[in-house]
Amino acid sequence: MIQTTELLRFTTAGSVDDGKSTLIGRLLYDSKSIYQDQYDQIKTASERRGEDGVNLALLTDGLRSEREQGITIDVAYRYFSTPRRKFIIADTPGHIQYTRNMVTGASTANVALILIDARKGVLEQTKRHSIIASLLQIPHLVVCINKMDLVDYDQNRYMEILEEFESFAAKLDVVDVHFIPISALKGDNVVTRSANTSWYDGPTLMYYLENVHIASDHNFIDTRFPVQYVVRPYSDDFHDFRGYAGRIAGGILKKGDKVALLPSGFSTKIKSILGPTGELSEAFPPQSVTILLEEDFDLSRGDMIVRENNQPVVTQDIEMMICWFDHTKPLQLRGKYAIQHTTQNVRCIVKEVRYKLNINTLHRDLEDKQLKMNDMGRIVVRTTKPLFADAYRKNRITGSVILIDEASNNTVGAGMII
Repeated sequence: MIQTTELLRFTTAGSVDDGKSTLIGRLLYDSKSIYQDQYDQIKTASERRGEDGVNLALLTDGLRSEREQGITIDVAYRYFSTPRRKFIIADTPGHIQYTRNMVTGASTANVALILIDARKGVLEQTKRHSIIASLLQIPHLVVCINKMDLVDYDQNRYMEILEEFESFAAKLDVVDVHFIPISALKGDNVVTRSANTSWYDGPTLMYYLENVHIASDHNFIDTRFPVQYVVRPYSDDFHDFRGYAGRIAGGILKKGDKVALLPSGFSTKIKSILGPTGELSEAFPPQSVTILLEEDFDLSRGDMIVRENNQPVVTQDIEMMICWFDHTKPLQLRGKYAIQHTTQNVRCIVKEVRYKLNINTLHRDLEDKQLKMNDMGRIVVRTTKPLFADAYRKNRITGSVILIDEASNNTVGAGMII
């Protein structure tokens, strides 16, 4: 038996009524990942609505307003596991007014499932979500051509959509794209291979999700360890214990490694690395560990442990692509916000709005620079303290920030550092 607890995060995206929620329901049901009482509940709800059979979409459409309208509004997270892997699914909305929810759900994903209705082909929302997946640097894209049962499992229709998407995706920064013909409603090629698509010789969706290689999605070259907490027990047993706890954002750390401490720039060596089960000889992303250094230095939350000859950019001027979340007011030029970057929380001022991005065409709008809810654009901010940043394409953890409204404490924007 394969014993692994590797975690795969994936998100679903696509236009309205492309069957995202049904697909997730089918994945959960066919992989035996829902309880009998959950199944009975959605069966009753389906009967109440006068539907034939059980509507598996109701498993993820948790809000009452979602069930009434038959659409997804909020990001719904579902967890399940198979003997090979653990999974976290983010079911994100297809509607154009919920772009910010798509960005939230996709920001930590290893794989994005883009659903296309076989009858409708590549729509504006398909392109929009693919562009967002590309901007968020999601390493693997799976294009699920759904509702194949409604086009009589026509191979020519499948190839038409595949070629149309490939010609569009050539403009995007996407490395790995995979196509699967499915029927979420009937279960074709979701968990079990379908006899209706004898012309398709690729994997089922579940097989792909269980076997796609994600270990190299992390950055193992550039060592980044943002300090989250200083561990000082103050007990007789651990009288001089001083450890720095956090989650490794990049690189591989080993006992005896020479490291530099930011912002001070001092150098020292790693005395030991402690994990949940005891001492480790080495640690790598995304492990959470406690690091002990050979000498005592003033190091606190927000500081970073890096390599001497491989350091992030230390700057107060941050240029980024931002997705604006706030529905009450747009991004304010010269506006002041709190900015959260790794474990560091500082304040910033918006120095410049370079352009607004037309998410459908990738055209840069230099005239209308006002960023309202769901808009994306390129901005420059100046922070009150230097940040230890990498480009987002280099490291998704040290390259991302969120902006927070100090009055309401609401997250108003998510940024990807350029």
